[in-house]
Amino acid sequence: MKDYDGTEYGDVESSADFAAVPDAFQRLWTPHRLAYIENGQPPGADVCPFCIAPSMDDKKALIVARGKYAYVLLNLFPYNSGHVLVCPYRHVATYDEATAEEVAEIASLTQTAMRVIRETSGSHGFNIGMNQGKIAGAGIAEHLHQHIVPRWATDSNFFPIIAGTKAVPRLLGEVRDEIAAAWPQSQHE
Repeated sequence: MKDYDGTEYGDVESSADFAAVPDAFQRLWTPHRLAYIENGQPPGADVCPFCIAPSMDDKKALIVARGKYAYVLLNLFPYNSGHVLVCPYRHVATYDEATAEEVAEIASLTQTAMRVIRETSGSHGFNIGMNQGKIAGAGIAEHLHQHIVPRWATDSNFFPIIAGTKAVPRLLGEVRDEIAAAWPQSQHE
Protein backbone atom coordinates (compact mmCIF):
# COMPACT_ATOMS: atom_id res chain seq x y z
CA MET A 1 0.00 0.00 0.00
CA LYS A 2 0.99 3.62 -0.38
CA ASP A 3 0.84 6.47 2.08
CA TYR A 4 -0.92 9.75 1.21
CA ASP A 5 2.31 11.07 -0.33
CA GLY A 6 2.93 7.90 -2.38
CA THR A 7 5.50 6.33 0.00
CA GLU A 8 5.27 2.52 0.18
CA TYR A 9 4.62 0.97 3.58
CA GLY A 10 3.83 -2.48 5.05
CA ASP A 11 0.74 -4.53 4.42
CA VAL A 12 -2.36 -3.32 6.18
CA GLU A 13 -5.45 -5.47 6.37
CA SER A 14 -8.70 -3.81 5.47
CA SER A 15 -11.42 -4.25 8.08
CA ALA A 16 -13.82 -4.91 5.20
CA ASP A 17 -12.22 -8.37 4.91
CA PHE A 18 -13.14 -9.33 8.49
CA ALA A 19 -16.33 -11.09 9.57
CA ALA A 20 -18.14 -8.04 10.90
CA VAL A 21 -20.48 -5.31 9.82
CA PRO A 22 -18.37 -2.37 8.63
CA ASP A 23 -18.90 0.92 10.45
CA ALA A 24 -17.41 4.40 10.54
CA PHE A 25 -15.35 3.90 13.71
CA GLN A 26 -11.57 3.73 13.81
CA ARG A 27 -10.14 1.29 16.35
CA LEU A 28 -7.29 2.02 18.73
CA TRP A 29 -6.18 -1.36 20.03
CA THR A 30 -5.19 -1.13 23.70
CA PRO A 31 -4.95 -4.70 25.01
CA HIS A 32 -3.19 -3.51 28.19
CA ARG A 33 -6.52 -1.99 29.30
CA LEU A 34 -8.09 -5.45 29.48
CA ALA A 35 -6.75 -5.80 33.04
CA TYR A 36 -8.66 -2.68 34.07
CA ILE A 37 -11.83 -3.79 32.33
CA GLU A 38 -11.73 -7.32 33.80
CA ASN A 39 -11.05 -6.04 37.32
CA GLY A 40 -13.59 -3.24 37.13
CA GLN A 41 -17.20 -3.21 38.22
CA PRO A 42 -19.23 -5.64 36.10
CA PRO A 43 -22.28 -4.16 34.36
CA GLY A 44 -25.46 -4.49 36.38
CA ALA A 45 -23.65 -5.25 39.64
CA ASP A 46 -25.52 -3.92 42.63
CA VAL A 47 -22.41 -3.31 44.70
CA CYS A 48 -20.94 0.20 44.84
CA PRO A 49 -17.27 0.22 43.70
CA PHE A 50 -16.55 3.24 45.94
CA CYS A 51 -17.84 1.31 48.97
CA ILE A 52 -15.82 -1.81 48.04
CA ALA A 53 -12.51 -0.05 47.24
CA PRO A 54 -11.57 0.87 50.84
CA SER A 55 -11.85 -2.79 51.91
CA MET A 56 -9.37 -3.85 49.23
CA ASP A 57 -5.58 -3.65 49.07
CA ASP A 58 -4.60 -0.07 48.15
CA LYS A 59 -2.64 -1.17 45.06
CA LYS A 60 -5.47 -3.32 43.73
CA ALA A 61 -8.09 -0.63 44.42
CA LEU A 62 -5.78 2.10 43.02
CA ILE A 63 -6.07 4.04 46.29
CA VAL A 64 -3.31 6.63 46.66
CA ALA A 65 -4.26 8.09 50.07
CA ARG A 66 -6.73 7.54 52.91
CA GLY A 67 -8.11 10.09 55.31
CA LYS A 68 -10.51 9.75 58.23
CA TYR A 69 -13.69 10.59 56.27
CA ALA A 70 -12.60 10.31 52.62
CA TYR A 71 -9.99 8.73 50.37
CA VAL A 72 -8.30 9.31 46.99
CA LEU A 73 -8.06 6.76 44.18
CA LEU A 74 -7.21 6.78 40.51
CA ASN A 75 -10.07 6.77 38.06
CA LEU A 76 -10.29 3.35 36.41
CA PHE A 77 -11.11 5.03 33.08
CA PRO A 78 -9.08 8.27 33.20
CA TYR A 79 -9.38 11.31 30.96
CA ASN A 80 -5.64 11.94 31.51
CA SER A 81 -2.82 10.24 33.39
CA GLY A 82 -3.17 11.09 37.07
CA HIS A 83 -6.97 11.54 36.96
CA VAL A 84 -8.00 10.87 40.56
CA LEU A 85 -11.27 10.78 42.47
CA VAL A 86 -11.88 11.92 46.04
CA CYS A 87 -14.68 9.92 47.69
CA PRO A 88 -16.19 9.92 51.16
CA TYR A 89 -16.21 6.49 52.78
CA ARG A 90 -19.88 6.98 53.60
CA HIS A 91 -22.31 6.08 50.83
CA VAL A 92 -24.01 9.40 50.00
CA ALA A 93 -25.10 10.54 46.57
CA THR A 94 -24.78 14.32 46.61
CA TYR A 95 -22.59 17.02 48.09
CA ASP A 96 -25.38 18.46 50.21
CA GLU A 97 -25.73 15.07 51.97
CA ALA A 98 -22.07 15.12 53.07
CA THR A 99 -21.22 16.13 56.63
CA ALA A 100 -19.10 19.19 57.41
CA GLU A 101 -16.21 16.85 58.28
CA GLU A 102 -16.52 14.99 54.97
CA VAL A 103 -16.66 18.25 52.99
CA ALA A 104 -13.59 19.62 54.80
CA GLU A 105 -11.57 16.46 54.20
CA ILE A 106 -12.64 16.20 50.55
CA ALA A 107 -11.39 19.79 50.10
CA SER A 108 -8.12 19.10 51.91
CA LEU A 109 -7.47 15.88 49.96
CA THR A 110 -8.25 17.74 46.72
CA GLN A 111 -5.64 20.40 47.51
CA THR A 112 -3.04 17.78 48.38
CA ALA A 113 -3.84 15.78 45.24
CA MET A 114 -3.30 18.89 43.12
CA ARG A 115 0.08 19.58 44.76
CA VAL A 116 1.24 15.95 44.45
CA ILE A 117 0.11 15.56 40.85
CA ARG A 118 1.70 18.88 39.88
CA GLU A 119 4.95 17.71 41.55
CA THR A 120 4.96 14.21 40.01
CA SER A 121 3.70 15.01 36.52
CA GLY A 122 4.43 18.69 35.94
CA SER A 123 0.79 19.44 35.13
CA HIS A 124 -0.04 23.04 34.24
CA GLY A 125 -3.67 23.08 35.41
CA PHE A 126 -6.61 20.99 36.58
CA ASN A 127 -10.25 20.35 35.86
CA ILE A 128 -12.07 19.72 39.15
CA GLY A 129 -15.71 18.80 39.39
CA MET A 130 -18.57 16.66 40.60
CA ASN A 131 -21.36 15.31 38.45
CA GLN A 132 -24.37 15.00 40.76
CA GLY A 133 -26.95 12.50 39.51
CA LYS A 134 -27.26 10.48 36.30
CA ILE A 135 -28.85 13.41 34.44
CA ALA A 136 -25.71 15.48 35.21
CA GLY A 137 -23.42 12.80 33.80
CA ALA A 138 -22.39 10.88 36.92
CA GLY A 139 -21.22 7.40 35.95
CA ILE A 140 -21.77 6.22 39.52
CA ALA A 141 -24.49 8.56 40.72
CA GLU A 142 -25.17 6.79 44.02
CA HIS A 143 -21.80 7.60 45.61
CA LEU A 144 -20.40 11.12 45.78
CA HIS A 145 -17.00 11.56 44.13
CA GLN A 146 -14.98 14.53 42.95
CA HIS A 147 -12.84 14.36 39.80
CA ILE A 148 -9.40 15.94 39.68
CA VAL A 149 -8.07 15.84 36.11
CA PRO A 150 -4.55 17.14 35.46
CA ARG A 151 -4.04 19.18 32.28
CA TRP A 152 -0.96 20.23 30.33
CA ALA A 153 -0.46 23.00 27.80
CA THR A 154 0.52 20.35 25.27
CA ASP A 155 -2.36 17.90 25.86
CA SER A 156 -4.71 19.66 23.47
CA ASN A 157 -5.12 17.94 20.14
CA PHE A 158 -7.88 16.81 17.83
CA PHE A 159 -7.52 13.08 18.57
CA PRO A 160 -10.42 13.03 21.09
CA ILE A 161 -12.57 15.33 18.97
CA ILE A 162 -12.10 13.80 15.52
CA ALA A 163 -11.30 10.18 16.40
CA GLY A 164 -13.35 10.01 19.61
CA THR A 165 -10.29 8.51 21.32
CA LYS A 166 -8.21 9.57 24.32
CA ALA A 167 -4.64 8.28 24.54
CA VAL A 168 -3.41 7.69 28.10
CA PRO A 169 0.36 7.11 27.96
CA ARG A 170 1.00 5.43 31.33
CA LEU A 171 -0.34 2.35 33.10
CA LEU A 172 -2.60 3.02 36.08
CA GLY A 173 -0.44 1.00 38.46
CA GLU A 174 2.62 3.10 37.64
CA VAL A 175 0.74 6.35 38.16
CA ARG A 176 -0.83 5.10 41.40
CA ASP A 177 2.56 4.09 42.83
CA GLU A 178 4.13 7.42 41.89
CA ILE A 179 1.35 9.52 43.42
CA ALA A 180 1.10 7.36 46.56
CA ALA A 181 4.88 7.57 47.11
CA ALA A 182 4.82 11.37 46.80
CA TRP A 183 1.78 11.82 49.08
CA PRO A 184 2.75 13.58 52.35
CA GLN A 185 3.11 10.99 55.11
CA SER A 186 1.26 13.26 57.53
CA GLN A 187 -1.92 12.65 55.54
CA HIS A 188 -1.59 8.86 55.33
CA GLU A 189 -3.63 6.90 57.85
